[in-house]
Amino acid sequence: MIVPTFEGRRAFIREHTRLQVPPHTPELTLHLADEVTPIWRMTEEALEEIGLPPPFWAFAWAGGQALARYVLDHPAEAGGKRVIDFASGSGIVAIAAAKAGAAHVLAADIDPFCGAALALNAEANGVAIDFTDQDLLDAPAPEAEVILAGDICYERPLATRVMAWLTAAKARGARVLIGDPGRSYFPREGLTKLAEYQVPTTRELEDMAIKKTAVWSL
Repeated sequence: MIVPTFEGRRAFIREHTRLQVPPHTPELTLHLADEVTPIWRMTEEALEEIGLPPPFWAFAWAGGQALARYVLDHPAEAGGKRVIDFASGSGIVAIAAAKAGAAHVLAADIDPFCGAALALNAEANGVAIDFTDQDLLDAPAPEAEVILAGDICYERPLATRVMAWLTAAKARGARVLIGDPGRSYFPREGLTKLAEYQVPTTRELEDMAIKKTAVWSL
C-alpha cells in the first residue's frame, strides 16, 4: 500500500474514518475513527512501507477537546487575531479558533496526514485554515498573537522542548493557551488555570471514560 500524495492521504482518511461530532464540542464535525485498535494496528504495520506515523489525527483527544471548548466559549481569545494551533492533529482547535473569528489560523503538525485531515475537517466545518508540516520548534514561533497547544506533554523530551518554545513565544508577546488532561510531563509551575472540564473519551485512548482536563495560560 502506497499513499504518497495529498489526494491519496485524503482518500485514506475518508476510507478509515467517518464524520462524527466530538462529545465536548457538538458545534464541530470531524473525520474520526470509530475504533482505536484497528486503525492504529494497521498504521503500525504500514509504517515501514509508507512512512505512516501513528494516526493521532483520527481521534479527538481530551486536551484538544477542552481547548477547543474554551475557545468556542471565549471567542475573544481568538477573534480578530492571528492564531497558531501547534501539534494540530485533527485540527479541532484550529477549527474552533476559526469559528471564533480568528483573522488567520495556521495549523502546524509534522505529520503530513494531519494536513489532509485538517483540509477535510475544515471543509466539513466551512472554515479556511492554513497548514504547515514544518517543525516549528526548529525556530522562533511565527508571528501570532495567540498560540494554542493541546495534549503536548505525553513524552518528556517533547514536553521539555515544546514548553521552552512556548515560553520564548510568550516572552515575545504571544498569548499561550494549553489544553492538558493531566499528562505525566505537564509542568506544574508557571501556568494559570483558566477552566476545567470533564471530557468524555474512550478507555482505548485514556485511563478513564471521563477525563478531567484543564485549559491553562502560560
